[in-house]
Amino acid sequence: QVQLVESGGGLVQPGGSLRLSCAASGSIFSINAMGWYRQAPGKQRELVAAITSGGSTNYADSVKGRFTISRDNTKNTVYLQMNSLKPEDTAVYYCNADVPTQTGAYDYWGQGTQVTVSS
Repeated sequence: QVQLVESGGGLVQPGGSLRLSCAASGSIFSINAMGWYRQAPGKQRELVAAITSGGSTNYADSVKGRFTISRDNTKNTVYLQMNSLKPEDTAVYYCNADVPTQTGAYDYWGQGTQVTVSS
């Protein structure tokens, strides 16, 4: 079994910054892609950013130039540095990891961390 634990959410003023962290633990030999998703009230969950095991990244257009995803493979941890935050970034942010096993690759999710951007 694999567990993902997020941290770093909170309340921040527009223009501010936050750094989210997500640590994976459990029966892990390696992790393929890791990513951050978000879900605002009344909206569908959407991809924010993703990073492969080799470091290739992908971002939603709405966060390009403001957010940076990175990972530390030695710690099975993924980060999301969020700068120039806007009220529309307010959402619950979820960490995701694609973990290979002997029977196939499985998606795991964290419990979510609230990010609120408001003055």
